[in-house]
Amino acid sequence: MNNEDIVLYDVKGGVATITLNRPPVHAFNLELMKGLYHRLEQADKDERAKCILLKSSGMHVFSAGIDIKSKNMDEDPEYFEELKKYGRLNNQLIVTMLKPVIVQVQGSAIGYGMELVLAADLRIFADRPREEMFFRMPEIALSIYPQTGATILPLLALGYPVAKNVLFTSDEFGLEELKNLNIPTRIFPLSELEVNTKKFMRTFSKRMDSFMYLIKSTLNIMNKKLIERCFDLEDECGREAYKKKSQAEWRDFIQDLYQRYL
Repeated sequence: MNNEDIVLYDVKGGVATITLNRPPVHAFNLELMKGLYHRLEQADKDERAKCILLKSSGMHVFSAGIDIKSKNMDEDPEYFEELKKYGRLNNQLIVTMLKPVIVQVQGSAIGYGMELVLAADLRIFADRPREEMFFRMPEIALSIYPQTGATILPLLALGYPVAKNVLFTSDEFGLEELKNLNIPTRIFPLSELEVNTKKFMRTFSKRMDSFMYLIKSTLNIMNKKLIERCFDLEDECGREAYKKKSQAEWRDFIQDLYQRYL
């Protein structure tokens, strides 16, 4: 599979469709991470596109998150630093770019895959039970500090108490829980997901582009400092998370964070 095939790109009817295409589970290695970033940049600058649809190929998994098995983290730390860099760039671009991003979720989204779902402006889900489609932020259970937006995106999308629950427990949850949080924009039967998403996108893309751009930008400007500082704060915490400190040292470090970031 060449670089063009790993993230597909198409524009039709004012909609730029970006498709993750690293089957079977669309796990993010560096190639897929960089490919997504370049496609997002391409779509945001594409004069033919008024909005963006992010999806993945296949019927079972939206994305299993970062591919931690592809390389040894201790043997190749530079690779994972680059992976984290582009992971943050992707999520920050989705949140702050001019054009609205709609995500189509046909299957489970885990870790970084779930971050992409939370970063999007609108979310369309297949109507599937938890045993067929679940969501999870497993970083802490895997002894990996959550980065690339894994703290700020649940906070923005799910709210403070739910973000704590999702991040601390690493529990699986399903579509019903997301419905209770008003996260889905639309829910369609799996067999009708593609056709109904296309109908939704056709209707959405007919909205005045100035309205779409200004509404998103107004909300982002209101939260710009929060968004940027939260990504920076998460990066700084990630750099410290694996260090050995006493409770007193952690208390001093965190007190310094309060003074600098509040």
